[in-house]
Amino acid sequence: MITGSPAGAAEFEEHRPRMFGIAYRMLGSAAEAEDAVQDAWLRWSADDRGDVAHPGAWLAKAVTHLCLNRLTSARARREQYVGAWLPEPVLTADGLLGPLESAEQRDGVSMALLVLLERLTPVERAVYVLREAFAHGHREIAGLLDLSEANCRQLYRRAAGRVAEGRAGTAGRRFTADPGRWQELLETFLAAARDGDLGRLEGMLADEVRYVADGGGVVNTARRPVLGRAKVARFLVGALHKYAAGLPFGFALVNGEPGLVVGDAASVLVVEVGEDGLVLGLRTVVNPQKLEFLRRQLSRSAGLSNPSR
Repeated sequence: MITGSPAGAAEFEEHRPRMFGIAYRMLGSAAEAEDAVQDAWLRWSADDRGDVAHPGAWLAKAVTHLCLNRLTSARARREQYVGAWLPEPVLTADGLLGPLESAEQRDGVSMALLVLLERLTPVERAVYVLREAFAHGHREIAGLLDLSEANCRQLYRRAAGRVAEGRAGTAGRRFTADPGRWQELLETFLAAARDGDLGRLEGMLADEVRYVADGGGVVNTARRPVLGRAKVARFLVGALHKYAAGLPFGFALVNGEPGLVVGDAASVLVVEVGEDGLVLGLRTVVNPQKLEFLRRQLSRSAGLSNPSR
C-alpha cells in the first residue's frame, strides 16, 4: 500500500509500470518484481527528494540496484530448484509490461528470452534489459549502474553475444503474424491434442520442438525437457487426458505469446511458434506458487477469451 505525501505518491505511481517492467525482466518473477517496486517506494518516501531533478531516472536506478541485490540470492535458490526453472507467467494483453505491438517487443518478455537471460551475470542482465527493452543509451545506463560508459558497452556486447549463442538455430524463426491469428492456431492445436490425433498434432510441431515443464517439486511433472515432435506429441496427449480432462481452457496472451490457461489457472501453457507456423517450444508452469500473480490478474480482468471445454 502506498502512503505518504500526495505529490510524492503521485510521482511514484506515474513511474510504477516502468519500474515493474524493469524488475520483472531482470528477475523473471512477478512476485519479486512487486517486492522490488515496494522497496523502491520505501526508499523514495524516506529520501529528501528536494534535489531529485528527474524522478523517473531516480526510481529506475533505485529499482535496478534493488534487483541486482536480489539476483545474487535468486541465483543460489535456482541452482537448488527441483526440475526445470521457468519465469512466472504474466498476462500481457493489458500492457502491464509495456507496449507489445511489434514482434521484437513481444520477444523481449517471452519465456524463451527470460530463460536465456539466466545465463548472464546480474550486471550483464541489467545492461541488456535497459538497452534492449527500454532503449537507454550507454551513457544513461552507466549513470544508472554507476559504471563507466566503456564498461557498459563491453557488458552489453558480452550479454548480447551470450543471448545470440543461446538462440543459435532459431534466430529469425519466431512467428511475426498478427496475434489475432494465434487463437485459431491454439484452437486447432488443442483440438488435435484432445482428440488424441497424433498425426495432426505432430504436423503442427517442428522437428526440434522442445517441451519444458516447471512444477518446482510441488506438482509432479516432467523434470527434464521432452524433445522431438513424436515424443512431445505423445506426451501432450497423455498429460492432457491425465491431468486436464474435463477442465476448461482459456486463450490468453502470456508473456507476449499465445497461451492456454487450464481451469482456474491450475496450469499455464505458453506456445512458441516459428515463422513457418510450426510450434518450436512449449513451456508449462504448474507450480502453484508461480501462478499466484496470474490468478490475481484474472480476478481483476474480464477473464479469458473464448473459454473452451
